[in-house]
Amino acid sequence: MSPNQFSDHEKIELEHQAAKLFMRWYEHDTGRKIRHIWHNQPSKPDVSCKLEGERLDLEIAHLYGTEQEAMQILGRNLSSETRGELRRLERESDPHQRLLKALNRILNNKATKRYKTRRVWLVIRNAHPAWTAREIETLQHRIDVPGNHVFEQIWIVGDFAGKSGIVQLYP
Repeated sequence: MSPNQFSDHEKIELEHQAAKLFMRWYEHDTGRKIRHIWHNQPSKPDVSCKLEGERLDLEIAHLYGTEQEAMQILGRNLSSETRGELRRLERESDPHQRLLKALNRILNNKATKRYKTRRVWLVIRNAHPAWTAREIETLQHRIDVPGNHVFEQIWIVGDFAGKSGIVQLYP
């Protein structure tokens, strides 16, 4: 394994942390029971859970701001492609524009994926310390959710620790 790759264990741990944060907030905000997560194999979304007793699959993504922040959070070097993309974001002077570009890049990438499942939501975990659920809400009308995605709902966990709540981006 190259130093730029996650081990399977690390990837699963990050996905499970994000899913748990999302599930805790979702249940808090809606009062609907969402429980039990388990990891899936490729061609299925990252994790599955039970929403009021029915299976729900969650595809997990992480939103980073700068190369340094991502490296610190992940504890390693990143691929040259990821470093280049994060450097481009870093050059954006307006943090709102940086947030929008990073978020729209994730949404465009995930919109091309197809899964073997009946019901899937996309959950994005924000890892940038300057952005919170409140800031994401203020920009919500400018977020570009592609029309060709397979996600029943799209959510974002407002911060890495999950303290600022969640925001529904779609529908």
